[in-house]
Amino acid sequence: MSFISMGAGNYMLLSLFLSVLVPADMVAQEVRETAAAAKEASSAPVDTCAVEAGSAPEMDLSLEDCRRLALENRADLLNATLDVYAARAQKQEALAEYFPKVSVNAFTFYAFDPMLELGVTDIFGKSDFSYNLQNIISSLAHQMGFDPVYSTLERGVSATVSVMQPVYAGGRIVNGNRLASLGVEAAGLQRNIRERTAGEEVEKEYWQVISLEEKMKTLDGLQELVDTLYKDVSSACAAGLATENDLLQVKLKRNELRSGKIQVRNGIRLAKMNLFNSIGVRYNPYSTVPNDSIPYIDDIRLTDRLDSLAAPDGFYRPEEEVAASLDESRLLEISVQSKRLEKKMAMGEALPQIGVGASYGYTDLINDGRMNGAVYAMVRIPLSDWGKTARKMQRYDYQLQKAQNDKEYLDAQLLLQVRKLWLDLEAAWDRLQVAEESVDVAQASVDNLGAYYRAGMSPLSELLQAQSQLRQASDEYIDQCIAYRTALQAYLDMTGE
Repeated sequence: MSFISMGAGNYMLLSLFLSVLVPADMVAQEVRETAAAAKEASSAPVDTCAVEAGSAPEMDLSLEDCRRLALENRADLLNATLDVYAARAQKQEALAEYFPKVSVNAFTFYAFDPMLELGVTDIFGKSDFSYNLQNIISSLAHQMGFDPVYSTLERGVSATVSVMQPVYAGGRIVNGNRLASLGVEAAGLQRNIRERTAGEEVEKEYWQVISLEEKMKTLDGLQELVDTLYKDVSSACAAGLATENDLLQVKLKRNELRSGKIQVRNGIRLAKMNLFNSIGVRYNPYSTVPNDSIPYIDDIRLTDRLDSLAAPDGFYRPEEEVAASLDESRLLEISVQSKRLEKKMAMGEALPQIGVGASYGYTDLINDGRMNGAVYAMVRIPLSDWGKTARKMQRYDYQLQKAQNDKEYLDAQLLLQVRKLWLDLEAAWDRLQVAEESVDVAQASVDNLGAYYRAGMSPLSELLQAQSQLRQASDEYIDQCIAYRTALQAYLDMTGE
C-alpha cells in the first residue's frame, strides 16, 4: 500500500512518527559534538584505583600514562636502555687501556733430579789435567764431606709484582676510546628512535580504542532511535495504519544494530588487550571470573578524547631542517666516523709499539733467596705484517666508501620520509573535511526523508536507509578524526615538537 494513497488517515500515523525524527537529529548532532569535544582532564595517577568492598578495582588511563608505562615496561625499550649501559661499560673498558697494567706472578717447581750439575770436567773440559784434578777433588770430598759435583735447580720459588705502561700503541688506544664514545652516542640515539616509534605505536593503539568507543556511542544513539521507531510502528500496525512489512523492516534494522554493537564491543576489548599488553598493564578479560586485585578490562577507562582539531598549516617546518635534526641523520654520520676510526686502528697494528715497565719480588732458585727489582723498556716493530695490513686498509677504504654512499642515499630517504609525513597530514586533513561534509549531507538526507515520510511521499525503508548512511558517515568522520590526530602526532614527533 502506497503511503501517498493513505489519505487523511495517514496524518494520524505521521503524528506518531514525528517524535522519531527529533531523536535522529539529536544523534547526528551528538556525533558531531563528540568528535569535536574538549579533551577530558586526567591528572590522577595511573595506579589510583577506586576499590569498593567486594568489587574489582577500576583504573583510568590517559594517553600520557600509556606512553610512560610503555617506557617502563616494553621489552624493546628496556633492551635499548641496556644497550646504552653496555656501550658505557665498553667505553670504560677502552678508557682502562690508558692506565698501567699491574700483575702478580708466582712460580715454584720441584725436580726429581737436579736440572744443573757441574763437575771439573764440565768446567775445564776432558783432558789429563781435568781428570787428575777431578781425582784429587773426589778423594778430598770423601775426607772433608762435600760433593765433588755441584748440583742446583732441584727446587725453587719466585714471586714478583710487575707494572707495564704502554707509551705508544700506534694510536689504537686513542682511536679505540673515540670509537667507544661514538658507540655510546649511537646507542643513545637508537634508544631515542625506539622511544619515538614506540610512542607512535602506543598512540595508534590508544586511538583505535577511542575510535571504537565513539562508534559504540553512535550505535547506542541509533539503537535508541530505532527502538522508539519500533514501538511507534508496532502501535501503528496494530491500529491498521502501517503494514506488517514496515514492522519487519524496523525489526531487521534493530537486530542489525544489536549485532553491530556486539561486534564493536568485542572489538573494543580486543583493542584494549592489544594496548594493555603493549604497555604492560594487567587486566582480567573475563567478567565471570572475578579478581579483586586485577581490574576487569571494561573497568579500565581511557580518559583522553579528541581535541578540537586545527589545520596543519601552523605546524609546518622546512623539510631540510627537520631531516638534518633527526637522530637517524646523526646515526649515519656516526657510521661514517666509525669506519674512519676503524681504518686508523687497523693502521695502528703496523706501527711501532713502545712500553716501559718495572718489576720487584723475591726469587730463590739456587738456594740463595733474595729480594730484587728491575726496570725495562720494550719496543715492538712489526715487519712481516705490512702486506696483510695494506690489504686490510684497502678493505676499510671500501667499507668507508660504502658508508658514505649509504649516508647520501639514506639522507635523501629521510628527506623523502619527512615530506611524505607532511603530505599524509595534508591528505588526512582534506579527508576529514570531506567526512565532515558527508555527515552534514547525511543529516540533511535524514531530515528531508523525514519530511517526505510525514507527507506520505517516501516509504519507511528509505528513511531507515538514510539513517544507516548517517551512521556510516558518522563512523567515517570519527575514523578520519583519529587518522588526522595520528598523522599530526607522527609529524610532531618527527619534528621534535
